[in-house]
Amino acid sequence: MLHFVLNRLWQSIILVFIVTIITFFLINLAPGGPSSLMRMDASEEERQALIVRMGLDKPIIVRYGEWLGNAFQGDLGTSLSSGQPVVQRVAERFPNTLKLAIITLILSVTVGIILGIFAAIRRNRMSDYVVNFFSVIGLSIPSFWLAIMFILLFSVTLQWLPSSGVAPEESGLGEQAKFLLMPVIILATSTLPTIVRFTRSSMLEVITQNYVRTARAKGAKEFIVIYSHALRNALIPVVSIIGVLIPRLLGGAVIVESVFGWPGMGRLIVEAAQSRDYNLVMGLTVIVTVIVILSNFIVDIIYSRIDPRVKNVS
Repeated sequence: MLHFVLNRLWQSIILVFIVTIITFFLINLAPGGPSSLMRMDASEEERQALIVRMGLDKPIIVRYGEWLGNAFQGDLGTSLSSGQPVVQRVAERFPNTLKLAIITLILSVTVGIILGIFAAIRRNRMSDYVVNFFSVIGLSIPSFWLAIMFILLFSVTLQWLPSSGVAPEESGLGEQAKFLLMPVIILATSTLPTIVRFTRSSMLEVITQNYVRTARAKGAKEFIVIYSHALRNALIPVVSIIGVLIPRLLGGAVIVESVFGWPGMGRLIVEAAQSRDYNLVMGLTVIVTVIVILSNFIVDIIYSRIDPRVKNVS
């Protein structure tokens, strides 16, 4: 087990290092890089001062080495648009995105597994077709369009829910739920259908196994057969797909947070790109990469505990 964990940890560190290299070089070498911050009417002295302040007078390898050294000390640079440390700006927005992602993931996993089991045990019946139909619809409809339709219906027409923003910290649970409801539902449309379909296909494969038929032959109740014998093995592929859904959640958060005015990391990414805040873009890319790799690392550990065969082939 220790060898498996160390192997995955080493691979994660190498991957983060590769991502930082690619992102840093693309930002600094692509047209419209940091040098595009200079005004066309700036004097030669102003241009030179900005070049020195941003370190553009140094070779790109030297600049990357300095950035990497500071990053190891927890310093991801200073935001060019606000003058605040990048870490501070991310820390202000990260809790909002974390809340949105955790609630969405819990909802998607819980409802997705239940619907997947329901569709599997009622295979080729009307209820199975209905679940599959709405799963396809959820994967097909663009999130931004569905979000706008929700705002028009529930905020503008019915006036049941707020159209944007977050609830004040001192507000009650009911008030916070009103602000969370639409963003969570829209974000779940990109993850819930995937879990439903994986659970259904996995359950269909498991319930045909010999040990399940043996349990039925011994007179065990159908509830016990499904939830005590079949579900544990059926969840193995579902656990693995959760790690794949984490990047999809973060990618979907960019759209959802922009439409609903949710002050999270997704909206911060858009703001950083629009203002050409390259230090913030670099910092956000590294932080999101670490979050995705860490979540996949945790999923790998859980997966290896559920299915010990994984450790033997890693």
